[in-house]
Amino acid sequence: MISVRIRGTEYCVPRLKVTNDDLAKVVETSDEWIRQRTGIQSRYISSSAETAGTLAAEAAKKLIKSENINPETIDMIISATSSPERHYPSVACEVQSAIGAKNASAFDLAAACTGYIYALQVARANIATGFAKKVLVLASDTTSKFVDWKDRTTCVLFGDGASATLLEASDDENDDIITVELGADGDKKEFISIDLQREICPLAENDGTNGDNHLKMSGKEVYKYVMQAVPTLIDKTLEKAGMTWDDIDYFIPHQANLRMIEALCGRMEIPEGKTLTNIEEYGNMSAASIPCVISEKVAKGILKKPSTLLICAFGAGMTSGCLLYTSPSPRDRT
Repeated sequence: MISVRIRGTEYCVPRLKVTNDDLAKVVETSDEWIRQRTGIQSRYISSSAETAGTLAAEAAKKLIKSENINPETIDMIISATSSPERHYPSVACEVQSAIGAKNASAFDLAAACTGYIYALQVARANIATGFAKKVLVLASDTTSKFVDWKDRTTCVLFGDGASATLLEASDDENDDIITVELGADGDKKEFISIDLQREICPLAENDGTNGDNHLKMSGKEVYKYVMQAVPTLIDKTLEKAGMTWDDIDYFIPHQANLRMIEALCGRMEIPEGKTLTNIEEYGNMSAASIPCVISEKVAKGILKKPSTLLICAFGAGMTSGCLLYTSPSPRDRT
């Protein structure tokens, strides 16, 4: 099997920053109400011209520039998104065109907030088997376009954004990705959902459930699921790798709700100082949340290299995923 290395990650957010006070002008809420329940202070909201595709393309262009990548050497593009503007063409194909990656295959992957981890594993498998040498993994969501802006329990949670990560074949014996665990529980599929608007043929039976295109979420059920499923998944991942929390430099959970993250860290007795978040400023960016934390903290010098990271996500489906990987220092890339 061919070893895989993660070459770099970049992110992009929309231009408009929306604070809690701004939201209080359009929905019955307040800065205090939002902070107390979610820990969120602001988020970035996309305009009609900013889409999952355009944001992902900008993140990809930043990565290509920062890592000096020839886009024609990219073999595959995987886009993790649950909020595209169109069912097809895919976001991955839009980005392929935008960056000039003319030799890459391209497709979207839908695993909601867990999409980034799912996509990393798909990319890893394609490289490990020799099918591809360079895979661009995108994670982009504009969930703000699918929330009900009259429902303060959901609209205050989400922000928009995108990321781009390049994985490539390595001559090293050690794989950057140490181990991955993926999970799903379709019995809980109604905990988070978005029904698509559709039109039924006049000749077909129609029960009237034509969808309203708005995100629906059972917050209490999601919380219970996370508190039960995620610790088990993390323990399984650490055990599989033969590691303990002493071996982990940083824990980066999906940025769904700061209060939920705090409760999860307390339940698992995760050592103080290991957990990285940016939900306070960015809100829940769905699939883009974890790579955004990584890229932002590296840029600010907060996430030191080399280091060992444990990332963990959960989302609609219900899906879940946990991934352990090493983040070598730049000098190790020569």
